Amino acid sequence: MLRITLRDGEKAIVNGAVIRAVGRTQIAVENKVSILRGREIMRPEEATTPARQLYFAAMLAYIDPASRDSHHDTVVGLVGGLVDAFGTQDAKSACIRFASEIAQGEYYKALASAREVIAFEDAVVAQQAA
Repeated sequence: MLRITLRDGEKAIVNGAVIRAVGRTQIAVENKVSILRGREIMRPEEATTPARQLYFAAMLAYIDPASRDSHHDTVVGLVGGLVDAFGTQDAKSACIRFASEIAQGEYYKALASAREVIAFEDAVVAQQAA
């Protein structure tokens, strides 16, 4: 069983349905479900870089199984470009770990790896700006 706590007004997506907590809310999930809490949800306008687009496509593949193949194709194209763009082995390893999790159908785990890829991308951008 998975227990999730949502703060007042916090949103979550459960099998594609957006829910919003009214008051502090605890939810007990007793079967397999695709669920994202508000802080894990990325809006389309936030997908402004290749790594963020990767996260967004993986998120859609996770919550929209009917269109998963289309989202998967987007993921494959983006992850290949990111592996080539990164110079460090740690960043490349994060991309490869992400790709492996996607290939195994572990979309929720892949989102955590995608957040790591975003952090590497942010570091590269900050280094180039300095």
